Amino acid sequence: MLLYTALGDSITAGEAATSWTKAYPSLVVSMLNTRSAPITGQVLAEPGWTSRALENAVLANSSVYLTEARTISIWVGGDDLADAALSVLRGAPRRVIQESIVRYGKDVARLIAAIRSVSKACIIVCNQYNPFPNSPIAAQGIGALNAATAQVAARMGAVLAPTAAWFEGRQAELIYGYRRGRIEDVMTSPVAPVHPNNRGHLVIARNLAPMIR
Repeated sequence: MLLYTALGDSITAGEAATSWTKAYPSLVVSMLNTRSAPITGQVLAEPGWTSRALENAVLANSSVYLTEARTISIWVGGDDLADAALSVLRGAPRRVIQESIVRYGKDVARLIAAIRSVSKACIIVCNQYNPFPNSPIAAQGIGALNAATAQVAARMGAVLAPTAAWFEGRQAELIYGYRRGRIEDVMTSPVAPVHPNNRGHLVIARNLAPMIR
């Protein structure tokens, strides 16, 4: 039986999906599972995890789901950027955003290296879609984060999953609680409009499954 392991934060944990069966890791397994090539999935993800938190969690847990995996996906970084942005709002200098992105790149590179030390799996690194397409500052920050992700993937020999392209122009359709597509929506919404809804998770799975196959 083949194993797909998904590592990440709240998106990979299925936040805003109405059930776990609607979350993209579960959907990927369902799409690829056949009698001739059965596949199972394993998830290590928690809401709020930064790249450093994910790295620490992977190192602290058993490596069995890395060593036995045929494919491993990594989707993290949104909380790194969000934490830095909140720091700026509290008075920190804007350079903390770029510093956060630099740390993120180093964390992901170390994580990939750690995986490679115990596993021969294909590693897929996902970039970030922009839940706030009508806020230039969000586009700038997420663009910088995605540039760092692309650089790390290329340097470490990982495959890049362009989730940003899958969501571009479709945010209102694919994000749970989407309002005006502005950062200010976070302050006035009962739930931060940043996670994929069921349709968003389905779009992710439909695009990610062929890469895993």
